[in-house]
Amino acid sequence: MEQYDIAVIGSGPGGYVAAIRSAQLGYKTVLIEKYAALGGTCTNVGCIPAKALLDSTHHYHDAIHKFSTHGIETGTVQLDFEQLYKRKSDVVLKNTQGLDYLMKKNKITCKQGIASFTDNSTLKVTDENGISNTIKAAKFIIATGSKPATIHGVVLDKKRIITSTEALSLAEQPKSMIIIGGGVIGLEMASIFNRIGTEITILEYADHLIANMDNELGTALHKILKKEGIPIHLEQAVYRAENLGSTAKVWFRDKNGNKQELEADYVLVAVGRKPYTESLGLENTNVQLTSKGTISTNDKLQTTATNIYAIGDVIGGAMLAHKAEEEAVYAVEIIDGQKPHINYRRIPSVVYTWPEVASVGFTEEELKQQGQAYQVGKFPFSANARARAGMDTEGFIKVLADPRFGELLGVHIIGARAADLIAQAVVGLEYEVTANEISRISYAHPTYAEVLKEAYTIASGRPSINI
Repeated sequence: MEQYDIAVIGSGPGGYVAAIRSAQLGYKTVLIEKYAALGGTCTNVGCIPAKALLDSTHHYHDAIHKFSTHGIETGTVQLDFEQLYKRKSDVVLKNTQGLDYLMKKNKITCKQGIASFTDNSTLKVTDENGISNTIKAAKFIIATGSKPATIHGVVLDKKRIITSTEALSLAEQPKSMIIIGGGVIGLEMASIFNRIGTEITILEYADHLIANMDNELGTALHKILKKEGIPIHLEQAVYRAENLGSTAKVWFRDKNGNKQELEADYVLVAVGRKPYTESLGLENTNVQLTSKGTISTNDKLQTTATNIYAIGDVIGGAMLAHKAEEEAVYAVEIIDGQKPHINYRRIPSVVYTWPEVASVGFTEEELKQQGQAYQVGKFPFSANARARAGMDTEGFIKVLADPRFGELLGVHIIGARAADLIAQAVVGLEYEVTANEISRISYAHPTYAEVLKEAYTIASGRPSINI
């Protein structure tokens, strides 16, 4: 039997950050991961490989559609699908190797196997050969993440009816693909495959895309993707899918109940994710689950077994890698007796389409529902010199500010480098900066960030200089 101060279950962004922070604070730490590679979904079959393919296909798309305008003649541009995916795998490998290094550097014990509680203070870890050993710890942090969800009538066979995990490991380029879901994952997968010539169709149940973000962002992105040749069908309820051998078919109804069907090489299901609690042996502990299947925690991220904490996707909320990382540090520092804080309204969301979409704070719809007064400052990328120079003029930035005190309430971006620009908005909201204050600092010219400056200026009640 091995004894530790803190045992972390799951090595995704939440788990490995929790382990590192624990070790930094001097705790004897063990990290348990059931797969051979560290990093969890994000590093191995999610965020990182998806972004590698998004970047590669973006270059390919630009070579076909933009290079000649820049005066660059490339001749016939060809896609090497095998190399496209090989580079993705190389990026993943470098990241997992980096995590191995960090574990050694911080003297963290790593164990591969399935961790299952036998009681509130003991874990049984069983490796792939069925050999088990026992671990005791003063504190536990569950960071087992989530797995793809599906809908009634759609069974994931991982052959023709797939998730993003299988889409990131295809052996050859599909000619056609139906994507069920118009959220973050569905739209990023649509962007990757549409750019390389796969015929994409999106079926979305809601009445607009990226339903968890400001509606105006979803509307703008819909127009952009439609212009890029992606058919998008909103308010469609898929009720059946079938693997036909060499293709797959879906059946769905529109809002009026009219039935339709579509067939493609693959059906990719991107309707969200669900918490992963299987095989944890929670029934042997005092840990309780919510009605949604998430692990129940208090404001300290303690479960109903006070020595067991849980973080990330497995406790619900926004299923974001950086949210899990924040909770990891928070939980460990709580255990250490510190007084950290997390404001979930200050955690940004990003969609890595092109243009990118990013958001933080309240949406306009939420402010309306609350009856809260607000001022809007909105500025287009088309009026920005840097965007025109880079041929990235699609989109806008919308700033929502309190009309009385000028405090920032929300910032919503669709445009080039939105994923990076949103960081400044997070700082503004976190430290309660006013739209007037943040508009009066100096912004380098020409930069995409100047779109932020103009939106802040308008939200503060002053006119923009550039329009």
